[in-house]
Amino acid sequence: MGDWAATRRVWEKWAAKSVGAPLKGALLINYDPSAPSRLLPVIAEQDGTNLTAIDMQPFLDYVKQNNLQMEFFTIGKSQYLVTSIHEHWFCGRCINTSNPGGEGVIVMQIGGYLLVALYEGSLGSASQAMVAVDQFEWQLNKRSR
Repeated sequence: MGDWAATRRVWEKWAAKSVGAPLKGALLINYDPSAPSRLLPVIAEQDGTNLTAIDMQPFLDYVKQNNLQMEFFTIGKSQYLVTSIHEHWFCGRCINTSNPGGEGVIVMQIGGYLLVALYEGSLGSASQAMVAVDQFEWQLNKRSR
């Protein structure tokens, strides 16, 4: 995925345009499923959230188990149910939100990272969030070529 400086530049430019609207928050997590489980993941970047590596550990354990369709997962205090699974990404809806429009998350593996994109709303918001996630993936992959 290229050097960290280039990744950070892509993140900063993307987050400035995407977090706030259409996304309420986003995290970029260093993710190596082959690493020993005693190693905590590193949150490389985050915007619109205030989570720690310890907050994210149950979520990363869930992802590593790769049993996405069978269980709920948590990010911070929010609990999610997976609604769609694809080769390198999946979506979930928050089941304990107080937001009447709902909340969701899109998680995409991009090389050695997991991009976690949080959004508020339903179908239209989910579509806009997916566009934002696709743009980040495209920009990051373009830099690494």
